[in-house]
Amino acid sequence: MKYISLILSLLLFMSSVGSHSLKESIESDTRDLENKKRDIYRHPYETLNYFGIKSDMIIVELNPGGGWYTEILANFIHEPGTLITAQGDYYMDRFKKKIESSSIYEKVKIVPLNSNLAEENTVDAVLTFRNLHNWLGPQMDLIFSNTYKALKPGGKFGVVEHRAKPGTDLEMMKKSGYVTEDHAIETAIKHGFKLVDKSEINSNPKDTKDYSKGVWTLPPRLRLETVDRDKYISIGESDRMTLLFVKP
Repeated sequence: MKYISLILSLLLFMSSVGSHSLKESIESDTRDLENKKRDIYRHPYETLNYFGIKSDMIIVELNPGGGWYTEILANFIHEPGTLITAQGDYYMDRFKKKIESSSIYEKVKIVPLNSNLAEENTVDAVLTFRNLHNWLGPQMDLIFSNTYKALKPGGKFGVVEHRAKPGTDLEMMKKSGYVTEDHAIETAIKHGFKLVDKSEINSNPKDTKDYSKGVWTLPPRLRLETVDRDKYISIGESDRMTLLFVKP
């Protein structure tokens, strides 16, 4: 009987561990079906693995917007790990409703985007997906500075952003929604980060980056609505840089 009990306990333990696997979190039925359709463009499994995200980490997700990555991370991160979402004012009310909609989010913490994020030197990784273009200027400096303070030494800062052509000026970045790799890297280094690596996980060579409505011309926004809709759907989502920094 003791042997059977041991086997059953082991199976329960394995089941518990499996429920926190990244692959299962991405495939989970708790995710919105329309969000799942974006996986072919956003590569969540490859991206989170690249950033070295583990289920027992303390993670801050910057400006999660509608919560596309939050759906995955809330399922994946578990004790002693914590998921902290630093949300901007624009999405705050809608995001709170999402968090209140399911028990899967009951341990997700929400803090203001422009806050200190967490106590200094306590966070394992900070992640941001397709947000830099919204912060260009003093806000980006503030967020990068607070990110650096919140991270532990050796903590990771993972950035995914619409990638502008080299040499694009700041005003065009703001207008188009595309940011140059150089600008992202220079801002991070200015605030103390070290660039560890770049990845082409989220690249898209079909993206010409010369649209009248900027990056929002492409899916999922499709700002031109029916105009050349099939053309933009065939291009897919934007070409994106994927950068990994570390706090020394």
